Amino acid sequence: MNSYRALQLQRFAPSVREGTQIVDLPLAEPQPGEVAVSNLCCGVNGIFDTQIARNAVDYVKVALPTLMGVEALGIVRAVGPGVEGLAPGDAVVTVRFRGGYREANVGPAAEFVKVPAATPEWLTLASTGVSAWLALHHIGQARAGETVAISAAAGGLGHLLVQLAKLRGCRVIAICGGPVKAAFVRSLGADHVIDYRAEPLADVLGRDFANAINLAIDTVGGSTFDALLDHLAPYGRLVVGGAAQDLDGRPEIVTGPRIVHKLYYKGASVRGFMNGLLTEHWPEARRQLFPLYESGRLRVVLDAQRFQGLAQVSDAVEHLMAGRSMGKVVVQLGSAA
Repeated sequence: MNSYRALQLQRFAPSVREGTQIVDLPLAEPQPGEVAVSNLCCGVNGIFDTQIARNAVDYVKVALPTLMGVEALGIVRAVGPGVEGLAPGDAVVTVRFRGGYREANVGPAAEFVKVPAATPEWLTLASTGVSAWLALHHIGQARAGETVAISAAAGGLGHLLVQLAKLRGCRVIAICGGPVKAAFVRSLGADHVIDYRAEPLADVLGRDFANAINLAIDTVGGSTFDALLDHLAPYGRLVVGGAAQDLDGRPEIVTGPRIVHKLYYKGASVRGFMNGLLTEHWPEARRQLFPLYESGRLRVVLDAQRFQGLAQVSDAVEHLMAGRSMGKVVVQLGSAA
């Protein structure tokens, strides 16, 4: 094989489907310090992918054309001179932008993490799992006995946050939409489940958890952010890990009062979680996470909808963005055989 296929953004557009094309690229050999990898599967990050397609990510400068995707798991095909710790046949994960939606990958060995097996579960742990660990422990500073609220709790990130918070000894409020997702997060150990489709989130929090949330982790934004902010406990922390309701890259126009008084009188805080700023903490997060999975104390759940090949990446993004997914959404790219 002298070439491989990749998903390339060729024009800025409202969606990944409208802006991308599958292209053939030459298969390069690794140079000194590099490894060559044959990818088996990739993880889908629908919000980030859509924002990239719209050129709406302030901290990423996109020059067209560019490859798409972030997370991929594969098998090392070859290593360049001077590479230590990786060898052909090793299973590895990469989480670098432009490294995800492609059938092959070549890059510095330092950008690939060796994992015990070439399965989607290890891809999820080494990427989304790290985000969950750091959002909860490093930015959120979760403590045993605290009440922790998690939005999008049935998703790829959320289902890990629920379990990690329980392992930390926290009381977990899981927020999700629909009875199937509610049953799923209960099976993960959530103490309280709020189905926002059955009852408005703000009403439930005001009735059952008024000023009682020690830590909230929100990836939804909008009215969900507002409701969580309103019911922070004294010294409560609200971690912002994304905003699914704001995809156009423009700040939401808020006509209500500023939030300063809601924070000041409680000694509360709003904290931004940007995983790309925490790379120095990724190895330690993996050292903590991997044994939890290997010992069976942490479940990694893959979304039941299966996607195969680069042609279905857009389908996977739209499936996630429509709110139909539970667990981590992955796309199979190849076979280890």
